[in-house]
Amino acid sequence: MTIEEAQKRVDEWIHTYGVRYFSELTNMAVLTEEVGEVARIISRRYGDQSEKPSDAGRSLADELADVLWVTICLANQTGIDLDAALEENFRKKTERDSLRHISNPKLRND
Repeated sequence: MTIEEAQKRVDEWIHTYGVRYFSELTNMAVLTEEVGEVARIISRRYGDQSEKPSDAGRSLADELADVLWVTICLANQTGIDLDAALEENFRKKTERDSLRHISNPKLRND
């Protein structure tokens, strides 16, 4: 699925099952909550914290998809074409950082 298709499918789902989009402020709060759930899994599975029994079975993939879903909702309701925005972001990062990371001795593996 392309990003454009994802934006259309989320919009169709919202209008079919979700009644309407939550407000932008509510979606920003929901996005923050979802990112927190990703952080919890990462810190317990890959970081130094131990998992609690309530963490068992939580899916990182599902939580990342939740972050993507709410990001798409925010883009849809604010009129942002994420395909175009991501393309522009690649251009900006390439122009700004084309030598920055390659020249960073902290990132060398040798």
